[in-house]
Amino acid sequence: MEHYPILDRIQSPSDLRTLGDWEVGRLCYEIRQFLIEHVSRTGGHLASNLGAVELTVALHRVFDSPKDSIVWDVGHQSYTHKILTGRKEQFSTLRQRNGLSGFPKPEESVHDAFVAGHASTSISAAYGIACANKMSGNDRTAVAVVGDGAFTGGMIYEAINNAGRSNVRLVIVLNHNDMSISRNVGAFARYLSTIRAKPGYLHVKQHVESVLDHLPLVGRPLKRALRSSKSILKYILFHNTFFEEMGLEYFGPVDGHNIQELEQVLRRAKALKRPAVVQVETVKGKGYTFAERNPPAYHGVSQFDIQTGSPDGEPAPACNSFSAVFGAEMVKLGQNPKVCAITAAMAVGTGLDPFSKACRSRFFDVGIAEEHAVTFAAGLAVKGFIPVFAVYSTFFQRCFDQVLHDAALERTHIVLAIDRAGIVGDDGDTHQGIFDISLLTAMPEITIYSPATFDQLRSDIRRALFEDTGVVAVRYPRGGESPCHCTLGPEEDDVWLDGTGLTAISYGRTASALYEAVQEMEQPPEVVLLNRIWPFSEELVRVLARRKHILFFEESVQSGSIAEHLLTALVKAGFDGKYEMVTLPDGFIRQCSIPWALEEYGLSAEAIGRKLREASGENAGDSQEEEKGR
Repeated sequence: MEHYPILDRIQSPSDLRTLGDWEVGRLCYEIRQFLIEHVSRTGGHLASNLGAVELTVALHRVFDSPKDSIVWDVGHQSYTHKILTGRKEQFSTLRQRNGLSGFPKPEESVHDAFVAGHASTSISAAYGIACANKMSGNDRTAVAVVGDGAFTGGMIYEAINNAGRSNVRLVIVLNHNDMSISRNVGAFARYLSTIRAKPGYLHVKQHVESVLDHLPLVGRPLKRALRSSKSILKYILFHNTFFEEMGLEYFGPVDGHNIQELEQVLRRAKALKRPAVVQVETVKGKGYTFAERNPPAYHGVSQFDIQTGSPDGEPAPACNSFSAVFGAEMVKLGQNPKVCAITAAMAVGTGLDPFSKACRSRFFDVGIAEEHAVTFAAGLAVKGFIPVFAVYSTFFQRCFDQVLHDAALERTHIVLAIDRAGIVGDDGDTHQGIFDISLLTAMPEITIYSPATFDQLRSDIRRALFEDTGVVAVRYPRGGESPCHCTLGPEEDDVWLDGTGLTAISYGRTASALYEAVQEMEQPPEVVLLNRIWPFSEELVRVLARRKHILFFEESVQSGSIAEHLLTALVKAGFDGKYEMVTLPDGFIRQCSIPWALEEYGLSAEAIGRKLREASGENAGDSQEEEKGR
């Protein structure tokens, strides 16, 4: 266990203001060692936090949290903030059940001003806080800390458009490190690089103003004249004045690893009493060689060996996940010149990196802009291309309207490859993929597949691209297939297994658990393993309407679930038997391990087996109709 003589003295942000310059530098070193030590044991977001250490220390030395509100965009770079706000002793519980969240949580600390888990939201929230402060008559400042990757999201510009016209105490800290998860793309990334290439503006401005302050009589009038014409000077230096044209005072670029420079500029921005942007240049992964060399690999990590940077234990084979199988299949399907692939800054995470190399001209990384991605895909589709948008379930939530209005209503043929569907575990309630079913089934003209095996996934993607029409979603979980279920093969819509007494139904990862559970039973029930889960076929409803007792196991919230929709369809078809739904609760599920959550909510193989044995005992005298009408 490392010893941290200065960090151990910090119990709250106010303690930072008692430190001298040398102690502050040493503190930043200790924080980095603390982060590396603890994240190597718990896993988490490493590179982004290592890059934001000095920035976070400077923010807490200049601003008075929680009176001044610090809003973190996405929030996965808030670990140092948590350490400095009284949660250092809890850090061994990071991202664990009943432990610290990996993201800001107001219920966790008064220093966490706003929930964060998705990008591009911080300026809107901070602007709202700043307006509330003004209306309340106080002089507190709201700070939005936002990465340059988030500037690919349109919500950022909606917020700036409003904030720039205001007169509130709002400081936007733009942390520029050229990365979101994948490397940043688009015109705004190029614009920031242009500013970084010409960092002399701020230094010239400060020097000239300092000289004029000391000139008698004419100094201050000249300074006012300089300020009135500063847009001309900045235009000469940068040929672009985006932030100030939007009404924001601009400071930067600033060395994000120089505490003194950071504090000086942050104090100037705070003193303005109107919206300002401070562009900070940082190195993602700063202080840990492996993370600096390969920031995407250390964005989100599992446990790892500090000396080698390698994951603890044997890493899973690269091909042993639904994401990787999807990516490999897309390369094959990409031989068709009409197939395109789209990602929202997640080429590696979604498995599309191989496609981006094999079919470069038909691969599109739109940045953190899920809404744009869907409507862009619809535009491709109306001209005869077949676009596949690969997106995590949690981020799919952001583009509900675009799927409904721009794709389903238009009846355009696009494919949504929804990754991380279901429980995702350690990232917690901001990232669980448990709402996509409810959202998708609320829309007309949608087809949904939920494969349980790699073979089913390959088959479903091909069917979605070349056989189906309209909007087609293929959703699959984080991780790999169950060894028990992988022998079933890629049946088209569903698999029926004979049994007696009752009927058990499921799909996706839970179908594998159900299949595993019935293998251990002496008298297994009839089992239906769905693959195309929406819409239902008339035959499926007709056959199931004859059953006397149905159990539906589903890894989704119950409201709007497939189980709920099936019950409605069965009742309309005359079903009068017993119907039970074992689903996730309606609500948010905090960070926990995937196995714990599945067991807790009755969806592990063991829990399903217990439920089936209990139900079979209750219905031992019932007989199942032998004729299934199939």
